[in-house]
Amino acid sequence: MPFPYLDETIPLNEETRKDLPGSFIALPSGVTHYEEGGDPNGLPIVFVHGFSVPYFIFDPTFEFLCAQGFRVLRYDLLGRGFSDRPKVRYEAKLFVQQLTELLDALKYQNINLIGLSMGGVVSASFIDARPEYVAKHILIDPSGARAVSLTPFLKAVRMPGLGELAIGLFGSGSMIKAVAADMFSQDLVEQFQSKYKVQMQYQGFKRAILSTMRNGMLDSFIKTYQRVGKLNKPTLLCWGKQDATIPFEHSGDIRAAIPHAEFHAFDQCGHIPHYERASEVNGILLEFLKR
Repeated sequence: MPFPYLDETIPLNEETRKDLPGSFIALPSGVTHYEEGGDPNGLPIVFVHGFSVPYFIFDPTFEFLCAQGFRVLRYDLLGRGFSDRPKVRYEAKLFVQQLTELLDALKYQNINLIGLSMGGVVSASFIDARPEYVAKHILIDPSGARAVSLTPFLKAVRMPGLGELAIGLFGSGSMIKAVAADMFSQDLVEQFQSKYKVQMQYQGFKRAILSTMRNGMLDSFIKTYQRVGKLNKPTLLCWGKQDATIPFEHSGDIRAAIPHAEFHAFDQCGHIPHYERASEVNGILLEFLKR
């Protein structure tokens, strides 16, 4: 019998998706929520979001690159946003499978792949498995250089049984507060949190989050980054110096693994520089993508 998360009241199905924004596609791994924009004939750019914040986290970057004439795709990882929450192991293999299926279904080739936070682990794992799909790689405050340091609450959450109880009783508040910690400036926090909460009412979200923590997605993927580094694909690395989620000092590990990466650090900036310092990051992205 599944654990009863009382605040997850809405099933995700064809009926409940009718009034939701974006597009949906049925893939073998699950129904995936996505949005395309820009010029269908432009250079393709694909965004991969992080641990729990769905594709709206790319709003300012998505809109900018669409306006610049690129073909732009963003989507929700399984278990997040409005994508399916299948009862499977939420591990790198699953997310690589989902992205492969999505790109094949929408006919994307030779892409510029952007990974944020845990999306860096997904994008690096994807390139490791499918290097022929990717022309350039962009990492924004990626996780996986080292294992993520867990608070006592998160350590408890990873324990079977106790984890379901802990995240059921206290998980919603903790996750909403964690979103605020991603930002250096608190001006946008309330708006950001209100968007984040929407996905939490759909059944299966917390189960997917638990599975993600229990199946290695917060561990070190430095060997994956090292293998990707040896492919010598053009790589851009951006990092906020005041990142409280994935500490700035981890950037040195990624730079050592991918020594040819072009690196940009942002002072007075947290975990999501593309959101907090949108105009500055957009300019860097545009120059890198057009080079």
